[in-house]
Amino acid sequence: QVQLVESGGGLVQPGGSLRLSCAVSGSIFRFYTMGWYRQAPGKQRELVAEITSIRSTNYADSVKGRFTISRENAKNTVYLQMNDLKPEDTAVYYCTQYSDGSPGYWGQGTQVTVSS
Repeated sequence: QVQLVESGGGLVQPGGSLRLSCAVSGSIFRFYTMGWYRQAPGKQRELVAEITSIRSTNYADSVKGRFTISRENAKNTVYLQMNDLKPEDTAVYYCTQYSDGSPGYWGQGTQVTVSS
């Protein structure tokens, strides 16, 4: 059974930084594309960033240059480094392991709040 557990969310002031982590168990982690999505109140869940098994990356335009996705296969963990955070980054952030090119398994989410 695949399980994903996110951590690292919290309250941060505008311009601050956070690093989210997602630990995965129950799969051969290194073979899978991983992604971070977010969902703000009243909005649909949206892609933030994704990283393939060969470490190709893709980012939403709204986070390019500020967020960095990375993976550490030895620890079955994917990270999202978030810098220069803005109030509009406030959302619940979810980690996902892709299956057949689309998000498959999801974590429970971690809240990120950017506010002064």
